[in-house]
Formats: sequence, C-alpha cells, structure tokens
Amino acid sequence: MTRETFTALDGLYHGYRPAADGAPVLVFANSLGTDLRVWDRAVARLPAAWGLLRHDKRGHGLSAARPTLSIESMADDLEVLLDHYGITRFVGVGLSVGGLIMQRLALRRPQAMTHLVLSDTAAKIGAPELWNPRISTVLSEGIASISDAILSRWFAPGYQTGEDFQMWRAMLERTPAEGYAQVCAAIRDADYTADLASITQPTLVIAGAEDASTPPALVKAMADQIKDARFVEIAEAGHLPCVEQPERFAELLRAHIGV
Repeated sequence: MTRETFTALDGLYHGYRPAADGAPVLVFANSLGTDLRVWDRAVARLPAAWGLLRHDKRGHGLSAARPTLSIESMADDLEVLLDHYGITRFVGVGLSVGGLIMQRLALRRPQAMTHLVLSDTAAKIGAPELWNPRISTVLSEGIASISDAILSRWFAPGYQTGEDFQMWRAMLERTPAEGYAQVCAAIRDADYTADLASITQPTLVIAGAEDASTPPALVKAMADQIKDARFVEIAEAGHLPCVEQPERFAELLRAHIGV
C-alpha cells in the first residue's frame, strides 16, 4: 500500500498519496484554526487505493506565512500543489474557509475537478461586525482569549465532554495569531454568492446539524444556488462533522463519488 508522504513545497506543508489503478484523488482544504490533521478520522475510513492531497493553509500548522492572505491566494497555493503532482482529475473537499477555497477551484479548474464537496461553509460567511473584533482581539490578546467561545460553536455539546476535546483546543490555540487573523480577514472580504450558479460539478453539501458557526440554514441556502447540489445534514455534529461523525462523513463521500 502506498503511504501518505509529508513534506513541504514553497513553504506549504502537505501530505500526498498517489491514487492506485485509476482511483479518485481527493484534494482537501480545511477550516480556520485547524491543520491537515482535521481530516485524519475521515481519511482513515476511505479506500486505501484513493489518492489524497491535504495541506496546512498559510499561517496554520507547519506552513510558512505570507505578508497577507486572501481566498484567491490560498487557492493559488493549492494550484501550486496540484501542478507539482500533475493532478489533472480530482475531487475537491472543502471545510469552512476550505469550502470558499474549493468554490474558487471549481471555477478555475472545471474540467479537472470532477466532483465537489462543501462542508459547513457558504459563499459568504459572516460580516465585518463579526470578524473585525475577532481579529483585533486575537492580535492583542491571543487566540486562547476567545478559544472557549470558538470551541463552543465548533462541536455538538456532547462531544465537548469527551476525552479528546482538549486536543482540538490545543490545535486551535497553537495556531499563530497572525495567520489566524489573516484568514479571518480573507473570510471577511470574500463573497462568492454571484458565482454559485456557475459551479457545474456534482456537489455534495454537508452541514452539521448543531453547527453554530455556519448554521444549516446558511449552508442549505448556498446549496440551493448550485445547479447540481445535494444537501445533507449530519446529526450530532457541529462545525467539524469530519471529526465528530467521520464514519458518516466518509460514507457520504464514497456515495457521492460513486466509486
């Protein structure tokens, strides 16, 4: 079995596993305040023959920072990785801000992206009145000063009493404040509502039923504007259903891709 190899390219820390025998390649983009490990549980439940490409966004995990970030520049970064590995056909899977990035790639590479999966995201997420105070607080007081509020919106209540909840707190609080703030600003400034009708890929849209960051109604409103979209709500999950309900998440991916 080919194993996932972790390395860096142009300052982007990432993991890559080539597909075997024509199996699909899944390209992942993860959420604000997490690194590529957010996909571990879902990836472990996918066929071993499937290819994988996942990475840490700039200013997150082990990836090098940039002076500024935007959704477009983060999509640029993913295109660098796609070209480096010669990936010409792939399934795009985006979580939260990763969903915004994948919406851009769906339009930039419509022939290469065969299927799209958008989880707990929207074409526009929040308003400046939400993001600007968060940016200011993180830069002046650190992420730990707001981590309780963020984590309460990430997970369904029952999950927060489990043994590994503190692991996600550590991942969030160890995200560099500058990188976190830059991605907050990128989300604040992005509005791709007008482009949703131009997405042509078969699209699976997932929402955690207890997501307080991107509530199911917001996620469904996005799905309703994509021509070939199916909306699914996952029970007992908040903003990160790939973490809380990885079996269900992987099952939906397998059914959507149809392989």
